[in-house]
Amino acid sequence: MASSSSAICHPNASPSFFRHAAVSGPLSMTSQTRIWTPLDFDRDGKQSDCLRLPISTDLSAYGWVPIPVVCIKNGTGLTAVLIAGSHGDEYEGQVALHDLARSIQPAEIRGRIIILPALNSPAVGAGRRVSPMDDGNLNRLYPGRADGSATQMIAHYVSTVLLPMADLVVDLHSGGRSLEYVHCALIRPSKDPGRQKAMHELVRAFGAPFSYVSDGRGGGGATTLSATAETMGVPVLTTELGGGGRLSVRGKSLADAGVRRLLQIVGIRDDGTVPEAPATRMMEVPGREYFVYADFNGLFEPLANLGDEVSAGQLAGLIHSFEHPMKEPHPIRFQVSGMVACRRFPALTARGDCLFGQMRDLETRE
Repeated sequence: MASSSSAICHPNASPSFFRHAAVSGPLSMTSQTRIWTPLDFDRDGKQSDCLRLPISTDLSAYGWVPIPVVCIKNGTGLTAVLIAGSHGDEYEGQVALHDLARSIQPAEIRGRIIILPALNSPAVGAGRRVSPMDDGNLNRLYPGRADGSATQMIAHYVSTVLLPMADLVVDLHSGGRSLEYVHCALIRPSKDPGRQKAMHELVRAFGAPFSYVSDGRGGGGATTLSATAETMGVPVLTTELGGGGRLSVRGKSLADAGVRRLLQIVGIRDDGTVPEAPATRMMEVPGREYFVYADFNGLFEPLANLGDEVSAGQLAGLIHSFEHPMKEPHPIRFQVSGMVACRRFPALTARGDCLFGQMRDLETRE
């Protein structure tokens, strides 16, 4: 189980930050997970194995799919759960966690670090956002189901096994094949002022160029890992570190340094080699009006770049009909003013595709 508020932590960390709320809603009524592992999360030392996700197919009646997991433990202390590969086509976090898993030794830490660099391993192996087993989007299926599809079972395992052990969760994402993002970290808003302040301290310690607060209304809403963790009182920091189905070297470096700083600030690992966090620009995404969508099928020509400051009504891009070359392209405009945080990567576009996402400065609202 996770450490209580009296657990030893870094002097800069707020003890109330690690005080878990009672589990609410359907999580307390779920059945036991079907996923298992020979790895012992309570054993000191460094272990590397996998979670076994049960499958039954034509050619493997009683089989399982491996989900890599590394556990590094030394004595008592806080537990950090580090996750990447929730979407298989997002690579910065995956490679950063590979490096961390190899480099961190038990003697260097106090507490426990659980690393899952390819949480949705079927999607990772296919290079897809969703799982090829069930077309499941892992970060839209929380809290999951023990008796559900493959992806629902993974979400359920995280919700009922990993989150109750965690004092801090870092969930590393990027834009995948369909989006490219400015390098940023994000947190959910909290009604508890003390908890909100602690979350802001952590996101500043991570040190991304941009950090934003969002309740997920433009994306997964209540179906994400961070939303489920919020109901359990477990702090989650999420990132967007590039995109386009490629690996951003800068994004990977930000993930590595940011995670190391977080491990230091919560007192799990004292790493004097990590540089001080650079300043981050605090932003927010208030609602769906900060997203721009395609109204027509066609070829998307963007007219704004990542990081641009844009105004409401400004021309955002054009959609060209590939079937009617003499037809004038359809104009797309920004609904609100703000900074361009993400942009569609492929040119071929269908009605309903997200073309842009925006943020605005948090200012005094934090």
